[in-house]
Amino acid sequence: MGSRERTFSHIPVMVEEAMHYLAPRDGGLYFDCTAGAGGHSKEILRRSAPNGKVVCIDTDPCAIEVLRSALGEFGERAVVVQANFTELAQVADRLGISQTDGILFDLGVSSLQLDLRERGFSYSMDAPLDMRMNPQQVLTARTLVNELDEAELARIFCEYGEERWGGRIARFIVERRARKTIETTGELVDVIKAAIPASARRKGPHPAKRVFQALRIAVNGELEALRQVLPVATSILNCGGRIVVISFHSLEDRIVKDWFKNCAELCVLTKKPIRPAADEITANPRCRSAKLRAAERVLAVVEGE
Repeated sequence: MGSRERTFSHIPVMVEEAMHYLAPRDGGLYFDCTAGAGGHSKEILRRSAPNGKVVCIDTDPCAIEVLRSALGEFGERAVVVQANFTELAQVADRLGISQTDGILFDLGVSSLQLDLRERGFSYSMDAPLDMRMNPQQVLTARTLVNELDEAELARIFCEYGEERWGGRIARFIVERRARKTIETTGELVDVIKAAIPASARRKGPHPAKRVFQALRIAVNGELEALRQVLPVATSILNCGGRIVVISFHSLEDRIVKDWFKNCAELCVLTKKPIRPAADEITANPRCRSAKLRAAERVLAVVEGE
């Protein structure tokens, strides 16, 4: 794994802000449900020393290898588990955990996934169209791009990517794949660029950014997974336990905002989302769209709940 570790640069997002709201303490028990390369997990472990414990969950087997190496210094205080965070209840049950003091979600794609060409997440590197957070999953971006009908592709691009040219891009994809299957990220980028008028490509982010984001969300079922896990996470929080979510997409942020606002068991700690500081964005441009929300469980856990 050593050579693979050298191929990416991992900078955890809004560490100080996340720690402020999570408030790890000595002896506390925490879940990092999207542990990635372990940046946030390490900080929780440091701040909950000497007896705090963190359950580090990630669906990506590559991340699991990195985590085991990165967190080895913490011994049994760091428990690494390969699972989708939708399996949070099962993981907790398997470990004999009924309640926890804090839960962190750092959503979206990790630097580990973006920087490994073969994972097919990046529009800046030509690679097979993949985008699976768990490579053991069957569904890939290639399948969606080449098999979904035009209307469904347009819906995904417009809804998940908020892409104003979603319908036109979907039409260009269908026309292109009728001649030749679209196999790589580079081929898809070429189709997207051809579909978006030149005047629209000259401003704003990379023309493929929104489509790639939309496909990644669709491939991994990210929005439904988030809707599914938030009630579970809330249910296993101790009274006074905190949940912190860092999102990178307005739809994710809306799901979190609505759950925090409407869940009677939670007290919202962030009336408005916390954004990265200017110097962090300069040092790590990938964090520019991040939003952090936090809440605390205020209702005591009732026996038999």
